[in-house]
Amino acid sequence: MHNTIHTLTRSDDVVIVGGGLAGLFCALKLAPRPVTLISAAPLGQGASSAWAQGGIAAAMAEGDTPEAHAADTVAVGGGIVDEAVALGIAREAAPRIHDLLAYGVPFDRDLEGRLAVGREAAHSARRIVHVRGDGAGAAIIAALSEAVRRTPSIRLIEGFVAEALLTEDGAVAGLRLREAGDAAAQPILLAARMVVLATGGIGHLYAVTTNPREASGSGLAIAARAGAVIADPEFVQFHPTAIMVGRDPAPLATEALRGEGATLINGRGERFMAARHPLAELAPRDIVARGVFAEIAAGRGAFLDARQALGARFADIFPSVHASCIAAGIDPTTQPIPIAPAAHYHMGGIAVDDRGRSSIDGLWAGGEVSSTGAHGANRLASNSLLEAVVYAARIADDIAGRTTPSPARLADVPTPRDGAPDAAAVKRLRMLMSTHVGVIRNGDGLADAVRSFAALEREATSIAVRNMATAALLVVASAWNRRESRGAHFRSDHAADVPPLAQRTMTTLAAVREIADSLCERPTPRTAQPMTA
Repeated sequence: MHNTIHTLTRSDDVVIVGGGLAGLFCALKLAPRPVTLISAAPLGQGASSAWAQGGIAAAMAEGDTPEAHAADTVAVGGGIVDEAVALGIAREAAPRIHDLLAYGVPFDRDLEGRLAVGREAAHSARRIVHVRGDGAGAAIIAALSEAVRRTPSIRLIEGFVAEALLTEDGAVAGLRLREAGDAAAQPILLAARMVVLATGGIGHLYAVTTNPREASGSGLAIAARAGAVIADPEFVQFHPTAIMVGRDPAPLATEALRGEGATLINGRGERFMAARHPLAELAPRDIVARGVFAEIAAGRGAFLDARQALGARFADIFPSVHASCIAAGIDPTTQPIPIAPAAHYHMGGIAVDDRGRSSIDGLWAGGEVSSTGAHGANRLASNSLLEAVVYAARIADDIAGRTTPSPARLADVPTPRDGAPDAAAVKRLRMLMSTHVGVIRNGDGLADAVRSFAALEREATSIAVRNMATAALLVVASAWNRRESRGAHFRSDHAADVPPLAQRTMTTLAAVREIADSLCERPTPRTAQPMTA
């Protein structure tokens, strides 16, 4: 039995799904070409970009070069960064920063009026442009949202989720949309031959994350279901210092705090990173995350201590972090801040070429939902916002050179009924991801999670929950399949890297389901419990 189908008109537009940095920037770059921009949350509210505290990495200071920036990117990427991609992005940084300035982004300046640049972990130079210390993401999204609302060629559809990507003869034909959070709502079919997915990451698949609720892997899932090649899904970056005060998502204590001298201590007041890495608190993120995780797992707890480094200056330099702490009853000028690693950024995503094209004709992807090869196994701090604007501009350029093909006829597309999301199944999925597919992984736990997510994907009556299970399955099956440790992917049962495996993963949903089928035929360990849908 199918619901009545509503089809939107004006389907000759380029359709962009996602109201974060990549989606907004791409829409603005395409102007005055007609664009339909679909955002699940009111514009500027559901985007991880808006929460980015660091800034944008750009080699713009005297003595710095794009080549040095690219070399730093390659160095932290675990041996699988596409070096040409990293260099291309670094070289396009300056023009994209100037674009953002033109759209009204108020980047911090020094006394001489030059852009002020800060230092972050694993960068060899000061090259992070900020807004008011820790407010870059929010300021960028606010400026771009305002610019989008002022642009007459951009039609905005807020409060809708793309729950399926429709294809015809292997090419994009349109999208099936549904009102966000309303399983009973009638779906809307939107015919479109050119679709840009900029739907963000997968952080909300984890119980502890810094990402907004909208970052639940929906774009990854719908592209994979349509047959798109997915790259590097096992590589998930955990921010080592989420503030643990019982909020979901967890507020973030930016890495820049450690850049200013804040230290990591356990419940006994002992610094623990110096013994783990020569750079101590400023070691690459995956190493810091494992250090923090180990202290928590050992029962000692983990804290960020800024009492000496910042003290009374804390509120002036890091107002967002200070406000989060005060709201939770912690005074960071006199108390250490309780922290834990949180799912923060997905290096993997829809595989795209240097113009943002996916393996499906008519489908582009930009921002966190894509995988360009720039981040490898471990993203360099503040490279994600840079990658989003560089690829958004490239996608706009690629589309600008094309005439719009005639729209597909969607009259005969069946529309499945949607069930209400099962809150218990979602909670269990998120707990399994944090427990088995988190900072430290092992084969048995990963196999357990593969079986659970495969069952949920088959049995879920809610399309939103099924898409979460699809995205989770892509991550966990690829993590099970990579029997080594590399970058952010650390397996306690394969703790060393294996040089012949120093290559990117390219997979499809069909390949991942084959892994799941093979694991489901094996005897189930006693720890596995069936997941209810």
